[in-house]
Amino acid sequence: MKPLLRRLLGGAGIIAILYSCASVGRIEGGPLDETPPRFLGSTPAPGELHIQKKKFVIEFDEFIKLDKPNEKIVISPPQVQQPEIKGSGKKVVITLQDTLKANTTYTVDFGDAIQDNNEGNALENFSFSFSTGDRLDSMAVAGILLNATNLEPVKGLLVGLHSNLADSAFTTLPLERVGRTDSRGYFSIRGVGPGNYHIFALQDADQNFAFTQPTEIIAFNDSIIIPTMEERMHQDTVWIDSLTVDTILDHQYTHFLPDDILLRSFKEIHFSQRLAKSERLTPEKFSLYFTAPADSLPLMKGLNFDERNAFVIEQTTGRNDTLHYWIKDSLIYQQDTLKMSLTYLYTDSLKQLVPRTDTLKLLSKLTYGKLQKQKQEAKEKLQKEREKRQKKNGDEVEKPETEFLPVDVYAPSAMDVYDYITFSFTEPLASINKDAIHLKQKIDTLWKDVEFDFVHDSIDLKRYHVAAEWEPDESYALEVDSTAAQGLYGLWTDKVRKEFKVKKLEEYGQIFFNVHGVDTSAFVELLDGQDKVLRVVPVVEGKADFYYLNPGKYGARLVEDTNGNGVWDTGSYAEKRQPEMVYYYPMVLELKANFDLTQEWNIFEKTLDKQKPEELKKQKPDEDKKNKNRNNQNSRTNNNSRNSGRNSGQGRSY
Repeated sequence: MKPLLRRLLGGAGIIAILYSCASVGRIEGGPLDETPPRFLGSTPAPGELHIQKKKFVIEFDEFIKLDKPNEKIVISPPQVQQPEIKGSGKKVVITLQDTLKANTTYTVDFGDAIQDNNEGNALENFSFSFSTGDRLDSMAVAGILLNATNLEPVKGLLVGLHSNLADSAFTTLPLERVGRTDSRGYFSIRGVGPGNYHIFALQDADQNFAFTQPTEIIAFNDSIIIPTMEERMHQDTVWIDSLTVDTILDHQYTHFLPDDILLRSFKEIHFSQRLAKSERLTPEKFSLYFTAPADSLPLMKGLNFDERNAFVIEQTTGRNDTLHYWIKDSLIYQQDTLKMSLTYLYTDSLKQLVPRTDTLKLLSKLTYGKLQKQKQEAKEKLQKEREKRQKKNGDEVEKPETEFLPVDVYAPSAMDVYDYITFSFTEPLASINKDAIHLKQKIDTLWKDVEFDFVHDSIDLKRYHVAAEWEPDESYALEVDSTAAQGLYGLWTDKVRKEFKVKKLEEYGQIFFNVHGVDTSAFVELLDGQDKVLRVVPVVEGKADFYYLNPGKYGARLVEDTNGNGVWDTGSYAEKRQPEMVYYYPMVLELKANFDLTQEWNIFEKTLDKQKPEELKKQKPDEDKKNKNRNNQNSRTNNNSRNSGRNSGQGRSY
């Protein structure tokens, strides 16, 4: 008996091993389960009236899971206390924490949060409703939310209704009925009763369902929303086979309106002025960072130094909100701590700009003595390494190299006809000699001097530009003599030589837009394949022309510049001002060398949500991502099946 028992157990073990190797997950090559869970019933039943209890159980035909329930599941009216929502086997259990309101329709909108446990197939747009009164409100309003700056679909924002039409309702009262945008920016607000409403979108940072934080993203509609419904018909076709129709069935259904509300989200600009940060990373420089632009520089009084003519002030943004003070006097920057009083405009509790004076103590994170020691040690280390290499190669040991002022020279070997040369220094300059800069053009075998303009950058005081009338397909050389420029702290520049050739005109293309529908000042931004701005031109007499473009793919975005300041401006809820309108050319253009493209552009030809090309969108629909993952999984499965077939008969290892 014992030998027989051992043989039986051994056989069972082998079968178990073979089964475990061959049966992990579904059978390779089999079809994927693409069917979402099916609703079977609930306690209480959907649409039930006079409900008083706060716990609900919803049942499905298979095991389910909840995907990001706190983000995707929305309850109307919105709940102050977070409800408890759990997936358990084939059930979803909901427990509300807030007290139920009398005579109110409650709607739990799951979006696509309910998925089957195996493949993650989502039950789309599933909702559950009940009423605490004797009536169930069943109407709905729907639409799409876009980012006002770039027409991107906005995912995951609350969209809600107020029956209180006062302007203050949005800022003082919680939204009454809410929905949430999906990955395409679409939203649907369900359980809506008859009446007049205002509609809003809100990034609810403090979770009070009202616009109470100035940094929250919002959207609002200027029109009143009046929910309605109408009976419509749709047809279902029954096929005998792929070519033959058996029957066409007409079905009547109720359609809710409006279903095409378009909201454009934005963040308001609040100029709350204060000193955000002050720092002194190196002895020679300290920086002040303010939270908003200012019309004037702050007033400074040195408490342990003389501030008169002591600095070169660098305004990196040109708006006085980020200031770098380069200290000219060595007696000042050698001090470890600088003490000063700073007077600047400050936004008080009444939102008024008033003068404020702070006392600052700026301690250098790296003292002057320590910095000099580090520089000297670095020099000695480099010299020792150089001498070691020279001795190893049998070369004569050279003297230490002269330290020069670092400068980065932008002069690409293939220069665009519209481009210019740029000098970028690491510190402000004490002086620069234009006569030490030479620009030459190669004619036959000789280099001929050419005229050029030398200008200081309008924002960055450490940057200078050399511009000239480049001749296409010609060679040029930039030569800079040694000691052409001296830095603020005494170092001189080394000599520089750069050779480059200007591109041929045949290497470029042009795009010309004939713009229709614009009745205000506007500008067009030319975009690359990642939706980044490459160039900007104003719309003049209905035309926006872009010359000397390199071959590639381009998009275009038009901004209605209603105030004529040359930039896109956001909106303001308090002023009931919508953000400036933005339109996209609905195609990505592929430009080839030596080609001109002339495009007619009617900005109203397509609705806003259909304008931005899919290639330029960063917010991709979740279903597209799922289909891509599923296709990848199918591809891997098919490859595994083919490999399995090739390996059959060759034995397996476990």
